[in-house]
Amino acid sequence: MFYRKKTYEIDPDRLEMFNDFFHQYLLPNQLKHGAELVGRWTTEDRRKIHAIWAYKSREDYERIERRVRHDELHARAQKRRAQLPPFFHSSREEFLTATGDYHRPKHIVSAAGVITNDEGHLLLVKTFWRADTWELPGGQIELGEALENAVKREIFEESGIVVAVDGLTGVYKNLKKDILTLVFRGRQVGGRLRISEETQDVGFFPNDPHVLDQLVTRPHLRARIRDAFERPPIPAISFHPSSP
Repeated sequence: MFYRKKTYEIDPDRLEMFNDFFHQYLLPNQLKHGAELVGRWTTEDRRKIHAIWAYKSREDYERIERRVRHDELHARAQKRRAQLPPFFHSSREEFLTATGDYHRPKHIVSAAGVITNDEGHLLLVKTFWRADTWELPGGQIELGEALENAVKREIFEESGIVVAVDGLTGVYKNLKKDILTLVFRGRQVGGRLRISEETQDVGFFPNDPHVLDQLVTRPHLRARIRDAFERPPIPAISFHPSSP
C-alpha cells in the first residue's frame, strides 16, 4: 500500500467549518474515485489537522487525483470554498510506505431500500457522486446500529421519506472496495420528498422495467431492484447478546 499524509495548519475557531466542508465535498469525491481514508485527526490545541489516505500504489494515487480534480464535485467545492472565510493557513503532504501489515481484515457494510408508495411506484435518488444514474437510497451502517434502523435512517436522510421495512431481499459485495450491501424491501408510511446534501434529485417512478432501465444505468444496481421484486423478503434481525 501507498499512503499520503496531508497536514493543515488551521484557525482553531474554524475547525468545525473545515470539518463540514471536508465531509460534504472532499471526502465523498475521494471515496467515489477509489481513495481510502485511514483516519483524520486534530491536535489537542486544534491548530493542525492530519489526514492519512491509502492507495494501492503511487500510480493509483495519481490516477485518483486526476479524476478527483475533473469531477463536478471538485468544481462545486472550489465555488463553495470561495464563499467561506479561509479556514486553513497552509498545508503540506508527505508520502509514506508501510513497514508491515498491522490491520485486521475489514469490510464496509451498507444498507439500501427498495421502497414503494401506495401507487406501487419505486423510490429512487440521484447522488452527486454517481450523477450518471438513479439508484436506491441507502448508505453505511453505523457501529452499534440495528439493521432495520440503518436503512430507515439512510432513506429518510437522503429522500425525506419515512418507511416501514418488510425484510431482506439480497446481499451484494463490491470486491474492489470490499463494500457489503444489504438490500431491504419496504414501503412508505410518511414523510415528503426532498433532496439532501447527498442527493441532487429524488422521486417515485413507475415500477416498469423499461422506465427503470432508462433511469438506473448501472447493471448491478438494476439487478438489486429486480431481485427485490422476484423473491419474498426474509428476516434480518439485530440483537444484543444477553451475556459477554
